[in-house]
Amino acid sequence: MMRSIAGVSCAVVLLALCASSVAGAAAAAANAAAGDTTGKSAKEAVAKPDQDLEPFPAAKSIHQAAVIAGKRLDYVVTVGSVTLKDAAGKTTGEVVYTAYTVPGATRPVTFSFNGGPGAASVYLNLGALGPKKIEFGRDGDTASGSASLHDNPNSWLGFTDLVFIDPIGTGFSRSRVDEEQTKKNFLTAEADIHYLSEVVYDWLVQNNRMTSRKYLIGESYGGYRVPRLAAHLQTEIGVGISGITMVSPALDPPALGAKDALSPLRWAINLPSMAAGYYERQGKPLDDASMAAVELYSRTEFVTDFLAGRSDKAATDRLVTKVAALTGLDPGFVRKLDGRVDVMSYLRESRRAEGRIGSFYDSNVTAFDPFPASAEPDSLDPILASSAPFEEAITQFVVGEVGWKVTARYYTNNFDLSRKFDRDDKDSPVTDLRKAMAVDPNMAVTIVNGWNDLACPYFASRLVLAQLPDFGGSGRAKLHVYPGGHMFYARPESAAAFRRDIKSTYSPAP
Repeated sequence: MMRSIAGVSCAVVLLALCASSVAGAAAAAANAAAGDTTGKSAKEAVAKPDQDLEPFPAAKSIHQAAVIAGKRLDYVVTVGSVTLKDAAGKTTGEVVYTAYTVPGATRPVTFSFNGGPGAASVYLNLGALGPKKIEFGRDGDTASGSASLHDNPNSWLGFTDLVFIDPIGTGFSRSRVDEEQTKKNFLTAEADIHYLSEVVYDWLVQNNRMTSRKYLIGESYGGYRVPRLAAHLQTEIGVGISGITMVSPALDPPALGAKDALSPLRWAINLPSMAAGYYERQGKPLDDASMAAVELYSRTEFVTDFLAGRSDKAATDRLVTKVAALTGLDPGFVRKLDGRVDVMSYLRESRRAEGRIGSFYDSNVTAFDPFPASAEPDSLDPILASSAPFEEAITQFVVGEVGWKVTARYYTNNFDLSRKFDRDDKDSPVTDLRKAMAVDPNMAVTIVNGWNDLACPYFASRLVLAQLPDFGGSGRAKLHVYPGGHMFYARPESAAAFRRDIKSTYSPAP
């Protein structure tokens, strides 16, 4: 399931399309190869004839408890599925969810989506929001590491019920139509929004929760999903959304993918995250104040010198000197690139003396470089390569603890689906974000990023928010940036700050 780091894309684990844009042609090649890696079994998770599938069991619930924010909380965990049907009443797909609810209280409900497309909801479930979690995202993590669950002190269950949704082809969710119809029904950016909105609606109706306050959270490509889901639910389905949270979102894929001769955007957007990784290695604090000068340079002098072109020696000299100082890379190496440092070169060269390579998702989580003398990097991403405990933990939890007995495989990352999915790179989800905010002045909007993320860099979120109208008042959409990378919540301090910041956006019950 794991791809070469040279071709890692946000299409794998929380994995939004922005990273495939950053990695460029190498990522496209890796995604194509990923289909061969997962083989026939991944394709069957997307589409398999009805007669070959055993029926899913009925929803199963058990009672559990966890200590969250210092207090014991009793709750019910339910695993079940929502059946999708066409106009003729034929079953087209079954979407599996894991829900955590606290009985006897009037509470909001939050629907959670991960990215890819092709990643299941397990990362936000067992990594950030759910009442139980595993440890991950640190140096020294391995694929054979512990998959044991323990109480999550930073779970959101203390202030909202949680429903984690696995899109078709991820987790245990599956299509019930042939490959051509599967593509049409589920594997386009537009169809993705339509059927997932149906799932949200159906869950609300089935569980008598239509009058609850409703929130959405999405990570990476999930952050691309939720503004569009909010707009579609508001205007087409008749479901109001009280707030959305976009975690390390893919908000402007075309900007990150621009490789033409004139655009400085991808370089300017990546540079602050590269600097953040270097600052952290030096022990410098990371906050808005310490990064302000880097951000100012990236959108002013860097752009001016970049557009002056390589023929302007003075501009190139300034670019090389400044970029080398901000990234900690050897000035001679930076000069070979004329100050235009790509992500993969940064991740490798910043650790070359140690014989290690950083992760696309957090540059300060590293692993040994298996081919340190090779001209081209050829290694597994240190974070992705350690994701097996997630799959082990969620399978044991659903099948073993909850007792929702299935014989299928749980797809944490479905690379074949990612390869087949038709992304809409021509439009940004910010279009729908603007529309959703414009029609509902009460909807809370929050974007959260990690300083060290090179998959979906935080500076892209900063620039996007700077372009939004004020919608009648400043601060409608808020950005929080935390120490760490794409999955900054792997760090306990960042997870605690994340919970605190988001809890304040959940308005009190009317």
